[in-house]
Amino acid sequence: MDRLFARFANATARAAGSPIAFILCVTVVLVWAVSGPFFQFSETWQLVINTGTTIVTFLMVFVIQNTQNRDGAALQTKLDELIRSSDAGDEFMGIEKLTDKELEALHAKCERAAKQSQAMLDKTRAERKMRKGRAK
Repeated sequence: MDRLFARFANATARAAGSPIAFILCVTVVLVWAVSGPFFQFSETWQLVINTGTTIVTFLMVFVIQNTQNRDGAALQTKLDELIRSSDAGDEFMGIEKLTDKELEALHAKCERAAKQSQAMLDKTRAERKMRKGRAK
């Protein structure tokens, strides 16, 4: 069932995001708008477009959410594998499951490390500049 829905969601998301789908939707709206005078812009005429768009939107939310959830999980898995196979700290694996407070603490740690790295880089550049100045 999961695999079937995943294929359906992917195919639907691809089709819904295509230029042809957009043109088809614009055409439907234009035909609906042009038909207004024939139906004296009645409540039923308005209800047709409101109901249609509501149903499509409601269903597409679930399809798109499913597709994004799977894409996000796949991306996280790829990032975790890159982290695991590199010299990066393993503490970053699975951080998408941390609480906001834990993420903020990890972010602050990364900012401190980045500042230290930048300070070291600045110091190294200054030393190289001094050596070049003495060598002349």
